[in-house]
Amino acid sequence: MLQVTDVSLRFGDRKLFEDVNIKFTPGNCYGLIGANGAGKSTFLKILSGDLDAQTGHVSMGADERLAVLKQDHFGYEDHRVLDVVMMGHEDLWRISKEKDEIYMKPDFSDEDGIRAAELEAEYGEMGGWTAESDAESLLHGLGIESDLVDKNMSELENNQKVKVLLAQSLFGSPDVLLLDEPTNGLDIEAIQWLEDFLIDFENTVIVVSHDRHFLNNVCTHIADLDFGKIQLYVGNYDFWYQSSQLALSMAQEQNKKKEEKMKELKDFIARFSANASKSKQATSRKKMLDKIELDDIRPSSRKYPFIGFTPEREIGNELLQVIGLTHSIDGQKVLDNVSFVVNPYDKAVLIGGTEIGRTTLLRILAGEIKPDAGEVRWGVTTSQAYFPKDNSKYFEGVNLSLVEWLRQYAPEDEQTETFLRGFLGRMLFSGEEAKKKASVLSGGEKVRAMMSKMMLTKSNVLLFDEPTNHLDLESITAVNDGLKRFKGSIIFTSHDFEFVNTIANRVIDLSPAGSVSKELTYEEYLQDTGVLSK
Repeated sequence: MLQVTDVSLRFGDRKLFEDVNIKFTPGNCYGLIGANGAGKSTFLKILSGDLDAQTGHVSMGADERLAVLKQDHFGYEDHRVLDVVMMGHEDLWRISKEKDEIYMKPDFSDEDGIRAAELEAEYGEMGGWTAESDAESLLHGLGIESDLVDKNMSELENNQKVKVLLAQSLFGSPDVLLLDEPTNGLDIEAIQWLEDFLIDFENTVIVVSHDRHFLNNVCTHIADLDFGKIQLYVGNYDFWYQSSQLALSMAQEQNKKKEEKMKELKDFIARFSANASKSKQATSRKKMLDKIELDDIRPSSRKYPFIGFTPEREIGNELLQVIGLTHSIDGQKVLDNVSFVVNPYDKAVLIGGTEIGRTTLLRILAGEIKPDAGEVRWGVTTSQAYFPKDNSKYFEGVNLSLVEWLRQYAPEDEQTETFLRGFLGRMLFSGEEAKKKASVLSGGEKVRAMMSKMMLTKSNVLLFDEPTNHLDLESITAVNDGLKRFKGSIIFTSHDFEFVNTIANRVIDLSPAGSVSKELTYEEYLQDTGVLSK
């Protein structure tokens, strides 16, 4: 159990949180959420002891152990992969090293023998005799093959190092597990394995993630960092989001009778309980959800950008035909004889192949580059708007305010100051923020600016390359909802399972065996190909 008592933290005049009192209990997984800059990662550092709070304290049960997912992927370059995992249990690792040093002594004394016996007993009690096989099992679950476990970390690819550090944090069944963005860099199989691991994990987990599908599958509670406080809610991210929106709607309709509000809330809770996807968590959630009262749910202070793409004209009978596209970069073939058809009003996700191959295909479709061979045939009534993964050329060295920057891309009748400032306000650039220089925008602000630019084109085909990168959960949710409502076609890439699965009705797989285009949801396609179980 992890107890937080009267914890407060300020940076100068800025209050991150104050008088936080929470008890994190075993058997539960807590999703820590909050707007960008709210202090989620900072709070995890206070929990881990890496940062001191200005008031209050954090305590754990006697002899309990806390583990943290480390973010330094190059911190163990000269260490063996298996050893790095076992270092996650610091006491076990220390005893193992001390034991080895004693046995290696050339002048082994009686005192050394007594000490070695003590260490052997401690080592056994901590599970030391199965430590290597346990560590290897974690690595295999995350997709690290047996031939890599005895290599040094320096010999691994970066995405493999991410998995090793994750295995390190999971090793030895810590009493409290702190995970900051654990799905970053993981493939779909590793994420699914991690979800199953955490669902069965019997101790305490606190996780920060922008992956809504992951939060929905593993979380029993949401810890919402808002208004300088942290409020606990039963349920997963979807339940928190929908109930907070319901509470906001109720707060805005003061003329509703409380009894009507209560009935609406209870109906919502009943639907949520019935549809919970994981039976183990659904059972415990339902017991707690049944006890929720209206006053337990509060409106959130979060602000969501308005994402509304409105095509100027309808798509005709033909949308897109791609025939034999081939392209090389620096002598390396990234697209090889790719062919597929996208039908009007399809929303197609590009998967498989390489990341650079998918980006290259989108650039070709957008007309930014020409292929080495092959042909792209757009329908005559189509118009395309493109969101690149790397948007730096639109902002670097641009000495324009955000209003002036957006005016460049606006139709003539929408270039007035009033219109542009109103438009930017809906994208959360209100007041003086609209006068900010475009060149100094943050990553998330640049994404919102690019979305604004695209919306003004009124195109009926949208091309997106990883549009949720740099966005917070609120903006991801807004973009997701906006693209679900869009009355045109979309071709896009994304690593966000929820985003892909709720938007795409067609999957285009660019794997080396040859491009495959199927009219299925993402989840259905992964089930058909055996990546996910049905």
